[in-house]
Amino acid sequence: MDKLTMQDESQQGRVGALQSQADPKLVEQWHAVVARMRKEFGDSVYNSWLKPLGVLSADEKRVVVGAPTRFMSDWVQKNYIDRLSDFWQAELGHPVVVELMVNPLAADKTADAAGATAPEPQSKAGQASATPAYQQAARSEQSATDALCAPIDPRYTFDSFVVGKSNELAHAAARRVASSEGVQFNPLFLYGGVGLGKTHLMHALAWEIRSRNPNRNVLYLSAEKFMYEFVRALRFKDTMAFKEQFRSVDVLMVDDVQFIANKDATQEEFFHTFNALVDHNRQVIISADRSPSDLEGIEERIRSRLGWGLVADIHATDYELRLGILQSKLEQMQGVEVHDDVLEFLAKRITSNVRELEGALNRVSAHASLMGKPVTLDVTREVLQDLIRANDRRVTIDEIQRSVADYFNVRLADLLSARRARAVARPRQVAMYLSKQLTARSLPEIGRKFGGRDHTTVIHAVKRIDELRELDASLDDDLQHLSRVLGG
Repeated sequence: MDKLTMQDESQQGRVGALQSQADPKLVEQWHAVVARMRKEFGDSVYNSWLKPLGVLSADEKRVVVGAPTRFMSDWVQKNYIDRLSDFWQAELGHPVVVELMVNPLAADKTADAAGATAPEPQSKAGQASATPAYQQAARSEQSATDALCAPIDPRYTFDSFVVGKSNELAHAAARRVASSEGVQFNPLFLYGGVGLGKTHLMHALAWEIRSRNPNRNVLYLSAEKFMYEFVRALRFKDTMAFKEQFRSVDVLMVDDVQFIANKDATQEEFFHTFNALVDHNRQVIISADRSPSDLEGIEERIRSRLGWGLVADIHATDYELRLGILQSKLEQMQGVEVHDDVLEFLAKRITSNVRELEGALNRVSAHASLMGKPVTLDVTREVLQDLIRANDRRVTIDEIQRSVADYFNVRLADLLSARRARAVARPRQVAMYLSKQLTARSLPEIGRKFGGRDHTTVIHAVKRIDELRELDASLDDDLQHLSRVLGG
């Protein structure tokens, strides 16, 4: 028996012990508290977040409340725990701490303790519309999914996501999928470089889907976790349980799908899981660092299916978006004052990705706070001199290749191939030219990054583009645009 299973069984034992202490008087007090919560927050909040809860135990100092899933427990803890505590204190007449615990049967047990014996709603055929056994199975299934699901960061919501030209399509698509009861785009495929907001959008999707409908079974995990669980199922000869768990969810979200490249057995299982979910009209959401057609080491049939729905890319941030992100971040940092010229300086100089940009602001504000100094431009330059120096020449050949391929609408794989068609050869020369201009890599290194080409090929490309940009104004415009995007 693995450690996780032992912990779960230990918790279930504790829950069972607490549950047995519930009595009708305690449940009556619970109903009074919930009624006051319903009056204050309304029927929608009550039906979604309070009705599924149940009281487990109480003493002079604390009240233990059960929630059917870990997600619901976290949401109530974040949004309603203070008012729950206030109403319990008013009901009992003395201060009390309300604690939440995951217990799929809390609401049913509370109803039993109160002596609720109302018959199940009958369908037209006279059959119960939802038996207790079905409810228990559904809740157990949700709890199993919650145990497998990666933690969802409450900071990553749609409200905290700063929208700009580089990410507006991905943001709009994510909001549409999150707000839709049906399945419009299947799959939704989000891709972009490191630190550009893919993970933020994935977390925001999970939060929004669950908050709109807590009964939807949402599973969010990395491709690495998917592979680990599959290998574990193979090891313990329990692949049927694996298939049932992954194919019974309402929404499957897989982050960094490029991780399963060249892993044949995992790709085979992912392929069949994907098909099963799509065939049953279940939502699939995928993220990666490049478009489906450019995922090397991924089977063609999988790449084809990943491009079935909506593919939305997240480009490198521009100056305006970086400035907006810094302003939004600053609003969340209560008590920190940063002059506009510092934010503008950071937005111009830290161009690699959003994570590094936010980290730079954190470093500056923390240094100023610890040293008792204001956040000035001179302090910023001093604290971030290593980061600024690194960003001055931090454009990589990989970034240049992706940007050029996207700009000229060619496949990245073609850019690196031996194809000589003009539609591919010219963008390849542009990418080589920019690699020479914007990076410190040697000519042989650049050649190797372009499918193992000789350095003389790079020299020819650089000379040819230099000649053409003098004659072709549109090509010169293209190069200036790409240089601005890559250089910030």
